[in-house]
Amino acid sequence: MKPTLQLKQSQQLTLTPQLQQAIRLLQLSTLEVNQEVARLLDENPLLEREDEDAMQPYAHGDAASTSVVDNAVDNTEVKDEMPQQADEEWVKEDWNESSFSAANGPDDEKEARAEVAADTPSLREHLIWQLNMSQHDVRDRKIIGLLIDALDANGYLAQPLEEIVEMLPEQLDITLDDLETALVQLQHLDQPGIAARTLSECLALQLKALPEDTPCRDLALRLVTQHLNLLGAHDFTKLKKVLRCDDDALRTVQSLITHLQPRPGAEFEQRAADYVVPDVVVECHHGSWHVRLNQGAMPRLRVNQMYANILQQGNEKSTQHLAGQLQEARWFIKNLQQRFDTILRVSQTIVDRQRNFFEHGETAMRPLVLREIAEQLDLHESTISRVTTQKFMLTPRGIYELKYFFGSGIATESGGTCSSTAIRALIKQLVNQEDARHPLTDSRMSGILAQQGILVARRTVAKYRELLNILPVNLRKSL
Repeated sequence: MKPTLQLKQSQQLTLTPQLQQAIRLLQLSTLEVNQEVARLLDENPLLEREDEDAMQPYAHGDAASTSVVDNAVDNTEVKDEMPQQADEEWVKEDWNESSFSAANGPDDEKEARAEVAADTPSLREHLIWQLNMSQHDVRDRKIIGLLIDALDANGYLAQPLEEIVEMLPEQLDITLDDLETALVQLQHLDQPGIAARTLSECLALQLKALPEDTPCRDLALRLVTQHLNLLGAHDFTKLKKVLRCDDDALRTVQSLITHLQPRPGAEFEQRAADYVVPDVVVECHHGSWHVRLNQGAMPRLRVNQMYANILQQGNEKSTQHLAGQLQEARWFIKNLQQRFDTILRVSQTIVDRQRNFFEHGETAMRPLVLREIAEQLDLHESTISRVTTQKFMLTPRGIYELKYFFGSGIATESGGTCSSTAIRALIKQLVNQEDARHPLTDSRMSGILAQQGILVARRTVAKYRELLNILPVNLRKSL
């Protein structure tokens, strides 16, 4: 074939560096944005934070010298904490963990507790102190110290003694009998349940530490050592049979066991509190719901005027590098402002659509998809997805991620739709109100919802129940 030249015209979308930065900032969380701001402040001398007492823009009228918070409604800083709760396994569901849970008190009390927690010794430090106060000889203390080092964060000895003795040098002349004796001595230090190898042993050690005249103590010991699986399965009929006791005695035994500590090392854990800073705040004024930006989550940035003046007075060659950094600073401030503006617009639209939720709660949540918000704001669905990911809203009902307000709909008998979030709230409400001796099955809950005009299959109820971390009917049954 003869080579030829052809002229072809086509359209191609190219993302400029400024647009790429705007897209990336939009999908970052507040923490990640602050990290990006800190990085640019270190790298770009043309960019600086605004002083708290000098919030007005510079008189030169440079667009880049405008703070990214100029469009905020007011200067109120709002922060709140949202503890993250962890789920326990079936045996730990019934335990009263109030002894190591944070209470809801005033801020000064929380700070005081935080200071106390900072001085709390670790599990190892506590046990070593107990060991040093004991009357054991030096060799026994060293062997017990070896076992203390082998404990996990929950206070359990997960490694078999046979493996530990094999790992020790022969010149130490420590036998398996020595370790077994040391284990008994360790278990009798002032922390009942410590150094147990199983949950059953942990609970038994704590029960043995109780006074002998404790009601149903011996019955509880039999249960945790021989029939703990039946208690976990809530098979109370079989438990009464094997223990040969009546309902009252079994209730006493159950209460005694559930007040024990399945993780004796937990109170020595020093965990940093998990919290989020909301990006927007929802408030009701004269019956109307409004959204404002949380200035506590918004960096206050401006162009460094001293370097900008140097740039104006210098020659082109000497200021070429500074000119690039000035443009970068302007882009960043503008893109940061656009990020918060977009978050505010999307949040206000969500609030307008979910007005019933703010007034009546989760059961009034309406179905909502990203496309509805995108069409109303003339934005792409991917933009709405970026905006609603890891962005949080402070409301009178608590702090929620923006994605929380989106959910599919399920048909109702009236021809309308009901949000999946509302259905989960109804299921949770039904479980909270059920008779603990005769809990509701998934099929029964499906029937109750059908009576309210919400057609939900049994398997759908089961799926939502699992998402809510609600136990199956047999594990929710009590005496």
